[in-house]
Amino acid sequence: MTQTQVHASHREELGRFLKACRARIGPEEVGLAPGLRRRTSGLRREEVALLAGVGVTWYTWLEQGRPINASAQVLDAVARTLRLDPTEREHLYRLAELTPSRLPSTVEVLPDAVLEVLRALDPLPATVVNGRYDVIESNAAQEEMFWEWHSLPCLHKNLLWCCVTEPNARAFLLNYDEEVRHMVARMRADYARHLGDPAWEEDIRRLSALSPEFAELWARHEVTEPQARLRRFDHPRAGRLDFRLTELAVSEAPGLRIQVSTPDDAQTWARLPATRRAGS
Repeated sequence: MTQTQVHASHREELGRFLKACRARIGPEEVGLAPGLRRRTSGLRREEVALLAGVGVTWYTWLEQGRPINASAQVLDAVARTLRLDPTEREHLYRLAELTPSRLPSTVEVLPDAVLEVLRALDPLPATVVNGRYDVIESNAAQEEMFWEWHSLPCLHKNLLWCCVTEPNARAFLLNYDEEVRHMVARMRADYARHLGDPAWEEDIRRLSALSPEFAELWARHEVTEPQARLRRFDHPRAGRLDFRLTELAVSEAPGLRIQVSTPDDAQTWARLPATRRAGS
């Protein structure tokens, strides 16, 4: 089979895949009226185009297997409209012969084995994060350790956002400047794998607009790899706490890592129970 024939086969398979995906979504599931002249179940081409924010002609040509260009952003919109899961989304990209800008690095539900590890680490504070420092899951010790961190309710569920937007962060995290610089450099290193990803780009844009400190650090283009390091806290009830931070890769969910805080001295071990609320 020639290269031209291979490309044509990919486009034909892509068209069949898209048709099958839209056929399984009823119009009422996306807020559209079923209509009286609907001969088959599922969404029409023009409805998919409308919901995805793309041209009807362009989407029709995509399903017909015509040799048209499809950007990552447009394919992402089609994938969201057709409610594709991560495996289906990757399949869409492969058939379109476009490298995925980003396959989701987070999962709505962590594997049971990872949750068991996270719980077993208690009383050590531990949390699962992704490359942007979104908090995927935390154990009870982590929740108890940081429940007094915010002067306002936490809306971000993101460690980096919590640091650079919380007025009390510098008073709580004693080596704040060192830690935030490291976190931004880690995020910059991960960013190389997500260039052009709409979620990453929007996150960076919003954080840069909100925090001149982040914008300045991001503009340095510093990158770093994981490394064991100390985090020093002045806890509201427990007092001075020094932890060694260790990161463990999550093999069952690539892109995620478990951050574990281990007391660095006997005094921190002794004071750790004071971070827990009464009855927890």
